[in-house]
Amino acid sequence: MLKALAKVVVFCLLSSTAIAEYRSVNSVAIADRVSRVLHAKASANISYDELSAKLGVTNVYAAQFLMGQAKLTAETATKLKKAIPQIDDADIKAMQEDFPMRCFDDEILKEPNVYRTYEAITHNGEAIKTLINEKCGDGIMSAIDFYLDVGTTTGKHGEKRVVITFNGKFLPFIEQKSSDNTASSPRD
Repeated sequence: MLKALAKVVVFCLLSSTAIAEYRSVNSVAIADRVSRVLHAKASANISYDELSAKLGVTNVYAAQFLMGQAKLTAETATKLKKAIPQIDDADIKAMQEDFPMRCFDDEILKEPNVYRTYEAITHNGEAIKTLINEKCGDGIMSAIDFYLDVGTTTGKHGEKRVVITFNGKFLPFIEQKSSDNTASSPRD
């Protein structure tokens, strides 16, 4: 897993545009940090649901920042240190300062759980789009102003069932009126 994460981080670093503020980090260091943080979580014997309740974030978001895929805020960092005291202060600091890697290695799609989720979204994609358009208009669901939560429920035959909730802000497409465009035209 660490090798795959390091590969993803290298890919993301190589494929992203350099930004003056960007804090360059070594992909192996990120993989090592994720390994240490997940070991600390296991040592604390805390589930993602328990952690998310203590931090006031969704369980998916809690998993994301432990895995280097979301940035840790100062407020949440304090709560995280209380919830998992085994996490090293340097790792907490890096989780706040390093820019997250929000890309993925295509190899993850070979993992059956991930692939079945991907398959469910793509299989139902056109219907989902149609329903969003019917209910909200011409636009998209944001994946930035977005909440994702995973839970379970019991089916009618007593079986455990997975519930995934996507909660994203609706972003309407706009008519591109030149009078509303505050940027100078490149044609001027």
